[in-house]
Amino acid sequence: MESSSPYPVGSPEIVVFDLETTVPNRAGQRFRVLEFGAITVCPRKLVELDSYSTLIRPKDLSAVALKSGRCDGITRGAVSNAPAFEEVADKIFSILNGRIWAGHNIQRFDCVRIKEAFAEIGKPAPVPAGMIDSLGVLTERFGRRAGNMKMATLAAYFGLGKQKHRSLDDVRMNLEVLKHCATVLFLESCLPSVSNAKWCNPSTIVTRSRSNGKLPCREENSRKSPPTTLG
Repeated sequence: MESSSPYPVGSPEIVVFDLETTVPNRAGQRFRVLEFGAITVCPRKLVELDSYSTLIRPKDLSAVALKSGRCDGITRGAVSNAPAFEEVADKIFSILNGRIWAGHNIQRFDCVRIKEAFAEIGKPAPVPAGMIDSLGVLTERFGRRAGNMKMATLAAYFGLGKQKHRSLDDVRMNLEVLKHCATVLFLESCLPSVSNAKWCNPSTIVTRSRSNGKLPCREENSRKSPPTTLG
């Protein structure tokens, strides 16, 4: 008996991954990977099969603040005893290579950083079997009904809690956001009354940073925030 699933048995698994990095603050500086986190997901059931995360010590520790002013709370002390990228490169390669890559804004950011990190240690970078960038997919299919396309905003829209800006937490949140968006789109395709319903006005959605008068953390604005031209 043949399976009705569009994903045949033995098809590549999906790996949802995320990086936390330094943010260059002067000319000539590069992004440095501070954390890698990933989950492998069965494409037939969308269930998590395995997970891996590690902090990564950059070559230049001065690129990481002594005290945390970052969204993710990663400090110089936290990464000082972590493995260097070359020590975990083989593990990261085995997780990513030949699988379908998924993540939020990975085409513009995470994929580039992965290639740079492998090039720096003189090793070939992993190659995906396919790619699902949730930023592009959701911009096209789901739109800006949540207010904007940041992962934190999408998660808040679905009541999934606050984004922690740690790699493993973020990839699990990313998967849940995709599931929720897919469910809404499925219902809209099946129920005309749902698709014709008036959605929440994005202008009524207030982010935490706007509501308490604090500026959003720098990483949200300069590292992986979606370009304003999308959507």
